[in-house]
Amino acid sequence: MDMEVTAWTSMYHAMHAQEDRRPFSRATLRRIGAFAGPHRRLLVWFLLLSVTTAVLAVATPVLAGRVVDAIVQGAETGLVVRLAALIAVIAVMEAGLGLVTRWLSASIGEGLILHLRTTVFDHVQRMPIAFFTRTRTGALVSRLNNDVIGAQRAFSDTLSGVVGNLVTLVLTLVVMIGTSWQITLLALLLLPVFVLPARRMGTRLARLERESANHNAAMTTQMTERFSAPGATLVKLFGRPAQESAEFEARARRVRDIGVRTAMSQSVFITALVLVSALALAVVYGLGGFYALQGQLEPGAVVAMALLLTRLYAPLTALASARVEMMSALVSFERVFEVLDLKPLIAERPDARSVPEGPVSVEFDGVRFGYPSADKVSLASLEEVATLDTRGGVEVLHDVSFRAEPGQMVALVGSSGAGKSTIAQLAARLYDVDSGAVRLSETDVRDLTADSVRETLGMVTQDGHLFHESVRANLLLARPEASEEELWEVLRRARLADLVSMLPDGLDTVVGERGYRLSGGERQRLTIARLLLARPRVVILDEATAHLDSTSEAAVQEALGEALAGRTSVVIAHRLSTVRAADLILVIEDGRIVERGTHTDLLAAGGRYEELYRTQFDQSADREADREPVH
Repeated sequence: MDMEVTAWTSMYHAMHAQEDRRPFSRATLRRIGAFAGPHRRLLVWFLLLSVTTAVLAVATPVLAGRVVDAIVQGAETGLVVRLAALIAVIAVMEAGLGLVTRWLSASIGEGLILHLRTTVFDHVQRMPIAFFTRTRTGALVSRLNNDVIGAQRAFSDTLSGVVGNLVTLVLTLVVMIGTSWQITLLALLLLPVFVLPARRMGTRLARLERESANHNAAMTTQMTERFSAPGATLVKLFGRPAQESAEFEARARRVRDIGVRTAMSQSVFITALVLVSALALAVVYGLGGFYALQGQLEPGAVVAMALLLTRLYAPLTALASARVEMMSALVSFERVFEVLDLKPLIAERPDARSVPEGPVSVEFDGVRFGYPSADKVSLASLEEVATLDTRGGVEVLHDVSFRAEPGQMVALVGSSGAGKSTIAQLAARLYDVDSGAVRLSETDVRDLTADSVRETLGMVTQDGHLFHESVRANLLLARPEASEEELWEVLRRARLADLVSMLPDGLDTVVGERGYRLSGGERQRLTIARLLLARPRVVILDEATAHLDSTSEAAVQEALGEALAGRTSVVIAHRLSTVRAADLILVIEDGRIVERGTHTDLLAAGGRYEELYRTQFDQSADREADREPVH
């Protein structure tokens, strides 16, 4: 490795290693060891080959010196040829071992990334909905990317670097001191001139890089929000494009300025260090040549010392920043473990059983519930706040009890924020109750397997969320093994078959981010088709028609009729006209059931339901609707 490459390497590591002086517990190291366990055999081979490569790296300069001595002394040609051949063999061995070592490094590093990523991904999937409502998606994704890669660097780069460089350094010093302790001492005296600028300049460049990264992150956030379909619509309706452009340009200009300063700082730094290395080599040749002319040193030893000089500076500068690199990698491990240490609020019991076969009843028995505080479901670093909001636990449902018999429809109505959606989420076990019980077919949902609850209960929300994938992929999310005929059948039942058949690629047409290439009614009907494909025995509709116009609502209502036929259902409705045929209507206010009964009974009672109904329909519409109910 020549001096310029050494300079670049030392500066790079100084820039990218972020020092952290926090103590690390043995428990953290044991957990790291557990992740490294499956790669133990590869790690041993990796370290052995790194040591072997380090030994070969020191052997080459020594042999080169002997070749020079043989030439100067007029030795036989065969000796020179044999030494040259040995150097060639060592070079081939170094190249081969380098490839094998690189393969081992890549296998260990990528294997660790795979293990960490899948572990974190699976753990995050088990987190409650409250976790996702608080966490910034970008910060969470960063844990799966940047921090995982930072943790992997501890094994694939830092660990091997420490072992290999330490062996190289010891062998090089032994050989150099044995050759000429005076020249070795001089080389060590010049070392601070080489190492200290690297650390100082690296710190300065690291600050510039972090500032640039922050500006780039801000630009990425701005682009992500503004370039999404709803964000672009908001900017066009209420935003100021000129101001948006000016803000983006200001950040981009700052990134440009930092880039220019970074490039110049790097160039000055590299030039200075290459100059220092050239002066060091000049001193070695000068002092070594003097000793050689005095007969105190062989000419070949001078050449060997010059070659060994680069082998000395490279590992010393690398080892100087190894501690900081290791601390940086350990910080990444801790940030990954921080996510893994968040305990999911919902855990499946070891003896959990499946929902019994046949029609399913839904029962709420004295349910009380309050949403968990942030410190129970989130991390300050994931919310990008200094401290977590400790508020929470305030009871939002108070002694809620009702029962939907198999095949019945129970409707929930009431003011916004009354607790209707909370009831729906508890039925689907997106949260667990604080007291009381939610039961499916007489069995507490906490005693059921998560898979059986998902298979039994299907839900359609008001936003009709779809992934940025094809129609087919969004449908198969419900039942991956469904056939082509089954897909078209559910589309027909959801009143979407004609539309999908006219799309450019039919079932393989991509619906866009959150399904924005479809209208609101089309998105809802596609989510209903997905529900039909899942074939749940219980259906929950959370204001599925709340934001649709009358035409779209009529089409969705037809599709919902297919979805609800013969199934137990809990329907949350904003438009009371959609639930007049319900077997039981519950009026929810402030987390309590204040009225219950059929549409006719509740109207006759003249209470809160009648008040809600009157605000939506005039008296003549009420009488007409009562004579001819809408199903």
